[in-house]
Amino acid sequence: TQPIRLARSVIGEHEMDAVRRIMEVGYLGMGPEVGRFEDELSDFVGGGRKVVCVNTGTSALHLAVQACGIGPGDEVLVPTLTYVASFQAISATGAKPVAVDVVPSHGGIDPEDASKRITERTRAIMPVHYGSSFGEYEAIYALAQKHNLRVIEDAAHAFGCRLDGRRCGSFGDVICFSFDGIKNITSGEGGAVVSADEIVIQKVQDARLLGVEKDSEKRLASQRSWDFDVTAQGWRYHMSELMAAIGRVQLSRFEEFAERRVALARTYQNALSSLPGLRCFDIDYGPIVPHIFVVLIRSELRDRVKAALDADGIGVGMHY
Repeated sequence: TQPIRLARSVIGEHEMDAVRRIMEVGYLGMGPEVGRFEDELSDFVGGGRKVVCVNTGTSALHLAVQACGIGPGDEVLVPTLTYVASFQAISATGAKPVAVDVVPSHGGIDPEDASKRITERTRAIMPVHYGSSFGEYEAIYALAQKHNLRVIEDAAHAFGCRLDGRRCGSFGDVICFSFDGIKNITSGEGGAVVSADEIVIQKVQDARLLGVEKDSEKRLASQRSWDFDVTAQGWRYHMSELMAAIGRVQLSRFEEFAERRVALARTYQNALSSLPGLRCFDIDYGPIVPHIFVVLIRSELRDRVKAALDADGIGVGMHY
């Protein structure tokens, strides 16, 4: 029998046609296709938010932290249960990531523990929507407001998810998505920063193109700057036309993907919730479109269960 892979990209002829279309144009850098993808993402998210596309979700986090004016000597609270990218996006600015405990029922940041780790150097909280859950969302924002902190949401797992009927990204301070190969939609690689803060958006737009001021506007109009100003640190983090073309097709297929992901998650919930020695997160699938399905297993059983599944050709992973 064929092994069941842990994850794979779901792409087809429409994505391939989109790539061929860009190849025929002959310009593969950042141009009008990226602008169209950004506009479509803004419409999809809602709330009148601006969207800036970059080359990875990690780049999105890094630029968001930098755009919020965070750097050497500053601290950012981040949950222990996350990929190393969340920590490195903070440390890349010279700031210090401060690890915070998570809530066992959903894996998100624990506001009570976060409150104990705030110092005079704390500048932001980076909640991670682990397993696509929003976690203690209102409590985190209340804590941030109390201490005058920015909130930079690592929403790599949560594209397309809803809270109280609103899409992730249509509310909140600064939200960062990932579009890598196994996320809710993919552009091959890629990410995006979403915010209503126009200063943050402008800084991200400039920084993704090596800090060249206002160069994004020209690139999206098939032009570029030849006489330019650079007054802040920038990076080569822009999205390519090829990535945007794939992403646009994937965005148009989101509801198809969401229906399948939700159905699978509910199947797993029903099949696994009564088994001894393990439990699932308390997540309302439907509004939440899962990037991954997380199962918590007693420590003495975990490696045995993984070995048995591997032996049967069923792919599983361990976080983290």
